[in-house]
Order: sequence, then structure tokens, then C-alpha cells
Amino acid sequence: MSIVWDERGGATVVRDGHPQSYVDPDDPLLLVFEYVQQFALVLESLRPDPAPLAVTHVGGAGMTLARWVHRMHPGSPQIVLEPDVPLTDLVRREIPLPRGHRIRVRPLTGQEGIAGLRDGSADVLVVDAYDDGRLPAELAGRRWARESARVLAPDGLLLVNAADSPGLRWVTRLGATLRTELPHVGQLVLREVAKGKRFGNVVLVASRAPLDDVTLTRAAARANFPTTWRPSAQLAAAERGVPPFEEVGEASPPPPDDGPLRLR
Repeated sequence: MSIVWDERGGATVVRDGHPQSYVDPDDPLLLVFEYVQQFALVLESLRPDPAPLAVTHVGGAGMTLARWVHRMHPGSPQIVLEPDVPLTDLVRREIPLPRGHRIRVRPLTGQEGIAGLRDGSADVLVVDAYDDGRLPAELAGRRWARESARVLAPDGLLLVNAADSPGLRWVTRLGATLRTELPHVGQLVLREVAKGKRFGNVVLVASRAPLDDVTLTRAAARANFPTTWRPSAQLAAAERGVPPFEEVGEASPPPPDDGPLRLR
């Protein structure tokens, strides 16, 4: 693992040879990775009030989104489940968290950490945990979907950073799995990924309550990268006949080998 600094004063956290986070210590609102921008767009759209949010993050790395939430929703109590203690220590030392934060890092995996959370304790649950470039099987099955629904407040949001090959077959099964517990599941996705032109990230948004398709469509239109919002009804139609994962799911497809890390 390492932290790579660029000429702009930003830091990329690299683990297993894959960039995990980009952090600008002086500007927590600068979000470089597309999927982190999409996380932020969802929260800006569906939780525009700056009041504190109880947010649980599964996966920490540089804690980019936690820093963003701290700035946009001051006083938010946040839990980060990150089992890689040396990585957390490196980030704390090289990219310290902002003063006055309420971010608590627990050295636990997602499945270990979520078991200790109270029912309805999270306004937002964010899943962004990768092992060797793949979302683990334990975070894709029906057991995980049940636990996610349990810890969410009645109007809570589940945000998942998924990644898949062209065709998005794995993401489709993941959506069908989440829908067994949270009936409304939509996607923010880059248009070229949605069209099957390349491997890429997909942000799934799941909730017990209907999602605001109008607002999210407008949010996608103002994204820095060409992005589309795929409503729950559209995805439900695409999932017909697609079986959910079992209690423990399957890891996401391995990413293609893009060669050495190149920073923007």
C-alpha cells in the first residue's frame, strides 16, 4: 500500500495495486473518482438539508466521502468499518482527518462490523469495500442485504459502489438481491458503462421508500461525466427471471489490467 502525491497537493491511496481514494487535504469537496462524485450527487439530491447524518461506511481507505460528509453535514456521527489497520494508520499519519470530525474507524470487516450496529441506526449506509479490485462475495449476498436493511433507518439509503464487465450481469444480480429487502433500487452509471462499452463502476441506490427519479435524473444531467439515472422500475423489468445471489453472493468480476497507475 502507498500514498502517491501529485503536483496539485492531492493524494491517491493505492492498495493491491489499485487506486482506492483521492484526497485533497485542503479541499474535501474536491472529488476526483467518478463513483465518489455519484455518491455525493445522490446525497445532495436526496438529503439536501445540511443537518447531521448518521453515516456508516463499509470500507475506508482515504475516507474521502467521510470527509465530504463532515464538510457538507457538520456534526455527522460517522462509523468507518476498515479492517486494514496499517492502511488506516498510514492515512491518519499522512492525510490527517479534519479537526472537529466525528468519524470513528473500527478495525472490522463489513460483515463483522455491521453485526454490532443497532437496528435503524444509519441514515446512510455506504458500501465501498474492495479486495484485490473486487467487491467481496460476503457483501453481495442475501444475508448482507438483510443486515443492510436492518441497520438502516426507515427512510435510510443504501449506496453501493459496484463494478462490472460489459453487460452488467453481476450488477443485475446484485440489484435483484438488494431488492429482496429494499424494494426500490436504482443506478447512477456512466453512459458508456450503461451502453456496455467498457468495464466500469455502477452506484446502486436502494431504499424502502420510492426514490425521487425526477431529482436524480436532473442530478445525473449535471454530473461532470456523462451520467444516466436508471430508475427502479426500469431495473426491475431488466431483473425479471434473474435469480438473486444466495446467502453469500459472488465477488464482482476482476477489473481489466490497465497497466501502471496513471494519475490525472
